[in-house]
Amino acid sequence: MADSPDTFKVLSARLAEQAAALAEAAGSPLASPAYLDLVRRARKVDDLAEQLLKLSVQQSRDAGHTWQEIGDLLGVTRQAAFQRFGKPIDPRTGEPMDKTVRMADAAQRAIEIVTAVLEGRMDEARPSFNAQVLEAFTDKVRGDALATVAGLVGAFEAFGQGEPFIRRIGDHTVVDVPLRYEAGDMKARVALDTDEKVAGFFILAPDTP
Repeated sequence: MADSPDTFKVLSARLAEQAAALAEAAGSPLASPAYLDLVRRARKVDDLAEQLLKLSVQQSRDAGHTWQEIGDLLGVTRQAAFQRFGKPIDPRTGEPMDKTVRMADAAQRAIEIVTAVLEGRMDEARPSFNAQVLEAFTDKVRGDALATVAGLVGAFEAFGQGEPFIRRIGDHTVVDVPLRYEAGDMKARVALDTDEKVAGFFILAPDTP
């Protein structure tokens, strides 16, 4: 049912209805709009548009189109498109992989860890590391990595624009945090394992999949 043309028609009709209601609520010349009501209506439009986008991608894949084609249309890499819309199969079980992010505070946790690492407050960061990262991520490794980044884009200035990007990859919750440096943008990537410990920490170019 979810893949049928009827579903697409129903969602499209609901989206058109909600978009028209939003436009009407925002465009009344008699009084200022109820702004919280606009937020509520806009959220409904956004949710329906996301459902239609997911269904369109699924139908495109069923029709034989590649992740590269879909990524090009969305302005992202094929890997980013797959991570957002794909339905990977766990090779260990043959079952669809669970992509649900269950850590409600994943973004905040990642920001706190990134801040501590960038500011050199490693005594605060290390309790969040799992055993492998705790052993590997020495002060020298941190210093060498930050020096490499400084050689590319200069000094760190602030967190970048946009919200952290959170998704489930395999058994890990992965958060990308935008960073702004004096000569360019980067992103910190924090991978959290099933125990909610840091299983990976990287500073990458912003277009890295």
